[in-house]
Amino acid sequence: MTFGSFLTPGNADPDRVVGLAVLAEQVGFDLVTFQDHPYQPAFLDTWTLMSFVAARTGTVRLAANVTNLPLRPPAVLARSVASLDLLSGGRVELGLGAGAFWEAIEAMGGRRLSPGQGVRALEEAIEVIRQVWDVDARGGVRVDGEFHRVVGAKRGPAPAHDVGIWLGAYKPRMLALTGRRADGWLPSLGYLQPGDLARGNAVIDEAAREAGRSPADVRRLLNVTGRFTPVGRGPLHGPPEQWAEELADLALGDGISTFILGSDDPEDLRRFAAEVAPAVRDLVAAERKAGTAAPEPAPAEPAAQQRPPAGAGAFAVVPTPDDGVRRSAIRVWDETTRPTGPAPDPARTYTPHDQASAQHLVDVHDGLRAELARLHDLVEQVGAGLLDAGTARSHINTMTIRQNKWTLGTYCESYCRVVTTHHTLEDRGIFPHLRAGDPRLGPVIDRLEQEHHAIHDVLERVDRALVAFVSVSDGMAELRAAVDLLSDTLLSHLAYEERELVEPIARLGLH
Repeated sequence: MTFGSFLTPGNADPDRVVGLAVLAEQVGFDLVTFQDHPYQPAFLDTWTLMSFVAARTGTVRLAANVTNLPLRPPAVLARSVASLDLLSGGRVELGLGAGAFWEAIEAMGGRRLSPGQGVRALEEAIEVIRQVWDVDARGGVRVDGEFHRVVGAKRGPAPAHDVGIWLGAYKPRMLALTGRRADGWLPSLGYLQPGDLARGNAVIDEAAREAGRSPADVRRLLNVTGRFTPVGRGPLHGPPEQWAEELADLALGDGISTFILGSDDPEDLRRFAAEVAPAVRDLVAAERKAGTAAPEPAPAEPAAQQRPPAGAGAFAVVPTPDDGVRRSAIRVWDETTRPTGPAPDPARTYTPHDQASAQHLVDVHDGLRAELARLHDLVEQVGAGLLDAGTARSHINTMTIRQNKWTLGTYCESYCRVVTTHHTLEDRGIFPHLRAGDPRLGPVIDRLEQEHHAIHDVLERVDRALVAFVSVSDGMAELRAAVDLLSDTLLSHLAYEERELVEPIARLGLH
């Protein structure tokens, strides 16, 4: 699963669009894309902008979404892409479109094409581009097409990596071309009707097979737009948890592996990266580990003849124990009052599928523990004078969740959101499922939900302390105390949750 941004290359404030691209990298996007409308005088030239952004960034991939082929000769475009890919260290992909807004294209000197002509011209262009990049082939580039003619041009340069060619396709002929020749399908959800993704996938898959390719060779990407609101009001119009559930459904149901957010609002970019993207990854990973619906069971054997499922064995998932270390003198709850769930049936066996579902909870918690340890270590290093605040901020860029927002204070906001989103997914999905599957778990789940609220208060305390730390000269004592309390409460809670829920998750599955 990868996630990208789709930015408007407006020229009224050039620094703003560059800043949004840099922000997208900082908050953890994998990809930054830009509209390409060369006839639009209010826009910066997309390829010039991409070159500038490539020099201002270091990890994020870049692409036009999608390149206006009628105004960009394919042989020159191929060399532009390869050159920028070499200069950026292999960070450029090629989105291509057959063309639209033909009056504007004609006004710029381009040729108006019918829909059928546009598809044929695009297929010829792909052949030109691939030949230019194929520096190992003998002879020059030769394509004697109806719309594009190249007669012996020298090949090269080759890109730094295998650049993906992604087509913005909607109609059957374009979809079939995508299956035959492209590396990705890149439509916009707003232009699709219900069922169009499934129908498009079917056309692409069939065309790929007929061309001797695997349908898996064609990546499925999707531009999405929407609004973040406290209450759901429609598709992709609601809180981040709703966005995550809807995008996860598209990933699982239609094979979408890259979601690209169309927004020029920096807060939308932050929220999508910090709250939606990790939640989508968690939901998709959990569902894939849990597998599809089980087949219809065979008639039960007599009790004396029943056999365990193939590969079944004793429960082997090990919850992470609470080491008992407490850094803070504050106690936000009484651990001795925690209820305990039902004891596991010692005679029960668990399949590898069951065990994987339980292990997923431990894996997610391990990620939270690792980031908490990094945050705690960083604060200690700053406090000991090993790093000044500016150097410490640069270390945050190496952290797994990469949700730094330029300062320690705003990094905390991102970490808090990750923890809160994880708890929200549990409260809305996993906990109701487990409660319904085994009512005996009710007291444990009630307590876990109460602890979620208490941890939320602790996270807010850490956030305030970190913000104060970067804005005043003396705030280390408050910062260390807040992080110590977060370590105590979160690690204690995660250990308790694993102790009580890993076996029920193996037995009842994830929701």
